[in-house]
Parts: sequence; C-alpha cells; structure tokens
Amino acid sequence: MTTALQTPQRRSRSKLQDASLVNGPMLLLRSIRGFSSNRSMLWLATVPLALFGLGIFNLSAHAADLPELNAAFLANNLWLLIATILVIFMNAGFAMVEAGMCRSKNAVNILAKNLFVFALAVTSYWFIGYSLMYGGSVADGWLYFGGLFFDPTVTADMVTDAGLVPTVDFLFQSAFAGTAATIVSGLVAERVKFGEFVVFAVVLTAFIYPIAGSWKWNGGWLDSLGFVDFAGSSIVHSVGAWAGLVGAMLLGPRIGKYSDGKPQAMPGHNMAIATLGALVLWIGWYGFNPGSQLAMDQWVPYVAVTTTLAAAAGAIGATIVSTLTSGKPDLTMIINGILAGLVSITAGCGDMTLAGAWFAGLVGGIIVVFSVAALDAAEIDDPVGAFSVHGVCGVWGTVVIGLWGTAVQGDGAGMGLFNGGGITLLLVQALGAAAYAIWTLVTCWIAWSVIGGLFGGIRVSEEEETQGLDIGEHGMEAYPDFASAK
Repeated sequence: MTTALQTPQRRSRSKLQDASLVNGPMLLLRSIRGFSSNRSMLWLATVPLALFGLGIFNLSAHAADLPELNAAFLANNLWLLIATILVIFMNAGFAMVEAGMCRSKNAVNILAKNLFVFALAVTSYWFIGYSLMYGGSVADGWLYFGGLFFDPTVTADMVTDAGLVPTVDFLFQSAFAGTAATIVSGLVAERVKFGEFVVFAVVLTAFIYPIAGSWKWNGGWLDSLGFVDFAGSSIVHSVGAWAGLVGAMLLGPRIGKYSDGKPQAMPGHNMAIATLGALVLWIGWYGFNPGSQLAMDQWVPYVAVTTTLAAAAGAIGATIVSTLTSGKPDLTMIINGILAGLVSITAGCGDMTLAGAWFAGLVGGIIVVFSVAALDAAEIDDPVGAFSVHGVCGVWGTVVIGLWGTAVQGDGAGMGLFNGGGITLLLVQALGAAAYAIWTLVTCWIAWSVIGGLFGGIRVSEEEETQGLDIGEHGMEAYPDFASAK
C-alpha cells in the first residue's frame, strides 16, 4: 500500500489590515524586528512595571527628605486648593454674565473668549508671569524675575512651618491672572477680533499684570509704603478694567449703539443665564477673598462674612438707585450691584469691620449705576458694565480702606481716616490706585496699538459685526435652531 506524501500546510499568516482591534496591537509588535518571540514580549511587559517602580522609588526618596506632614500644613494647602477651584470656576460666571447680557449672535464668540483666555493665561503665567510677579529683585521694589517657569520643589521648611507648596500657590495666583484677562472681554465684547484679543490676553497675563502685582504682593514699592490690597480690588480688578477700557476706546462703540449722542438699548438675549452667572461669581468669590488669607485660620470665615455683607449691600444699593432713576428695578443693575459690592470689598475684606464692609458694598452698588450712565454719556461702549463694576468700584474699594480701614488682623497700622488713623493711609491708597491706573493705561495702549498695527486692526469688519461674530469669527451659531435676532 502506497501512501501519498502530502506537503505540510503552511500556517496562514494574518494580515494587519485584516486583524481585529484586539489582535492588531500584538501583530504590530510582532512585525517589528526583535519583538517576534514570546520572550521579547515578556521583557517588554516588564517596562511599565520598571517605570512604576522607579516612580515609587523617586517618590519615596523625596518623601524621606521631608518631615512628617502636620495638620496645619495639610489644612493650609487643602484650603488653598479648594479656593483655587472656586476662583477658576468664576470663569463660568464671567462667561454667563457676559454672554447673557449681549446679543445671541455673539454668544459663541463670548463663550470661546472666556474659555480660551483662561487656558492662555495659565500658560503665559506659568512660562514667565509668575516669575515676574514673585521672583527675585532685579530693580528693587519695581521689577522682579526668577527665570522662566517656577521651581515646584517642596522643602522641609515648607512642611515644618505649615507653608504652601509652590504648585498650589502657582495655581491660585494663575487663577487671579486669568480673572484680570477675563474682565477685558466684557469691555470689548461684540466687536473685537478673536485672534487679536487672545494675543493681548497673553501680553497682559505674561507681563503687564505680573509686574504691577509685584509692587504689592512681592514686597514692592507700594507694599513698603503700607498700601493695602488684600485680594486685588486694584491689582486684579482695576488692572483688568483699565486694560479693557483702552481696548473699548480704540475699538469705538458697536454699530447703532449711539444715535445723535443718545445711547440706544441693546438688550441682552438671556437674562436667566446672566443671573445664574452672577450667583456663580458670588460663590466663586469665597475662593477669591477668603483664599487670599493663604492659610486656614480664624480669619477665613471673617473674610467670608465681609464678602457676603458687601455683596448684599451692593445689590440693595443698585436696586434702590436704579428704581429711583428709571422707575422700575433693573435686573442688570441688580446683577452689577452684587458684583460691584464684591469688588468694593476685595481690597479691604480683611481690614474692615462688618459694618464697614456693608457700607463699602452699599456705596459700590450706588456708584455703579451712575458710572454706567456716565460712560454712556461719554459714548464709551461697555456692553456689560465691566468698567463700572471692576474699574470704578475697584478704585473705590481701594480708597475706602483709607477712610474706614481698621486693620482688624493687624496692630492698627492700617487705621483709616475716620477711625483715628490720620490721612496717611488714605493718601497711600489713592497713590496705589492711581499707579495701577497709569501703568495699565500706558502699557495697554501700547500693547493694543502694536497688536492692531501688526494684524491690520483689532476690530472686525462692519459686515461681520452686523451678521454676528459667531458666524464671522467661528462659523457657527449658539442657537442654530432659532432665528438670530440682529
């Protein structure tokens, strides 16, 4: 019996393009020379384990260099991290207030600016801004620099002294830088080019804001004079407002805003969103002001109460005045009154009595109504009242410390004029407010002008503005299922 010899069948080779999602990665690795055997695959599998072990070793080595973490160290850093998250969340509030108070055809543009500008602010502040604000002295009292980026190393002294780790401090400070840039957005809304605006935001957060902030918060010349700005009525809010005012003046008013010297109403499209945004900002301010204590101690709830009383008084003041002047309570003024009260207490939230905080907020709510009318009379188009809230009330919140400051956390060095402290502190506070105004006006005029010259202007075309920036700048609409209100 003869047996026919049969050629052994070759194992069918799977092709990568025919492989399933599960088998594909293995086939790809096997196709690479050196990874075809099971032993090679076994060695490859040990790489992540080795890297993980190396990481644990490094962490253990660093941990071994530090003393045992104490409760005060953990509490301080945890509180500042929570406060930072609250301040970052304020970006949602700014976006909602601004978008709600403007027309629907520009909603996407406003939301995009508020979202993207924070990403840029954090990046530019990480690259150089933080170093310019908190670095070593270059020109004593005026200019600081510590190199690019920052050193995130945690030292034993930080733990022992219950100090802040550099990373959480950076996060908190970068959130403030982002706030200053976001304020600008409201003043230039509905007519500024998106690209040119974000370039300006980078310049503001990388150079203009940090240099000015170092004058007080890094022991600069204003700090040496005894200038008080606990959480940034001038440093953050007025700087952002002055920067936006320059942009608004260079841009000019929106088409149709003024006719024969009289302002024409351009009502916002979604007051529900604007109201919600105001509440988000109010909540976020509990990170902004109490977080500026930079520790979890007995003064954190005190600052929270002064912040609350000022916001409440601002709403009351704005509501009363708007009712008296227009005949009916204006919701936009209630919103701006709350924000005006918050800005008015930001500088003095740790250096005012509870009654003084309420008074500061009340006056802020009153003056914001008159400020909005004054800007309209001057034909300066501020779509959301940002300059009145952050600029005018930022100055008021700085100066009021010189009148009614009590230095409740200190030894009396910050006593205001009406509390037996004399006129010195009032003059210092006025000088500081003026210094921030002059610095920001000059530097931002240069920045806006250079950006406009390089990119062919900072304002969109008349056609784009009429159609809406959502279509012209972004090619989309916020409400595509509804007819746009022109």
